[in-house]
Amino acid sequence: MARFTGKTVIVTGAGSGIGQAAVERFASEGANVLAADLNTDAMKDFDGDKVVAHQVDVSKLDQVEAMVKAAVDRFGQLDVIVNNAGVLCEGTVTEVSLDDYRKVMNINVDGVFYGCRAAYPELKKTKGCIVNTSSISGLGGDGSMVGYNMSKGAVTQLTRALARDSGRDGVRVNAVAPTLVHTNLTAEMNEDKPLMDAFAKAIPLGRGAQPEEIAAVIAFLASDDASFVHGHVMPVDGGLNGSNGQPDSSEF
Repeated sequence: MARFTGKTVIVTGAGSGIGQAAVERFASEGANVLAADLNTDAMKDFDGDKVVAHQVDVSKLDQVEAMVKAAVDRFGQLDVIVNNAGVLCEGTVTEVSLDDYRKVMNINVDGVFYGCRAAYPELKKTKGCIVNTSSISGLGGDGSMVGYNMSKGAVTQLTRALARDSGRDGVRVNAVAPTLVHTNLTAEMNEDKPLMDAFAKAIPLGRGAQPEEIAAVIAFLASDDASFVHGHVMPVDGGLNGSNGQPDSSEF
């Protein structure tokens, strides 16, 4: 397939996991890709004619605006932005540190908002689209992850609200809502065999997802194959039923 030939895509959180897989998927389908991440070492293999690495702190609006400008300056236009950068945050409302709470909100919420805001004028020109990375944690609720749940709930509602406004400009907005994905972000969880066994038991397909499986859904939502999909937050959860959130670790 070459669904993105001649199109320009920005992917944040591109240094690992879902973001890295998305960069590779878009590039394989012909896109010019600006691969953006705070960790430039993680993107050292990305530089080339079609894929360009760019350092960004998504919690800083001026850096996000500079990221969008860099993509347009390099490739001439912007057709897709994938707001994927995110961090985890554990703890109940009384246990989570305020520093961790602020960090997860600054990256997971402000970073997505800034990406949408900065990219929108360029996407309006190309009738492009936005794909945000939410989570089934933003559709249901998890034990001892109040900050993360709040942040992904905000991404879910931002996606829906922006879609109500952007349709008139021809800019589509959607999100993916994965369950457990085997990435560096979940590496510590992956080492907990009882926890992984419980996830496998709870998920009807019997396992967590690979980053490439989430990237495939992101590419679909960004493509013309999804030309009438708008304002949708798509659970990608192996049949877990995302509206109920993740399996409750307190029950393991």
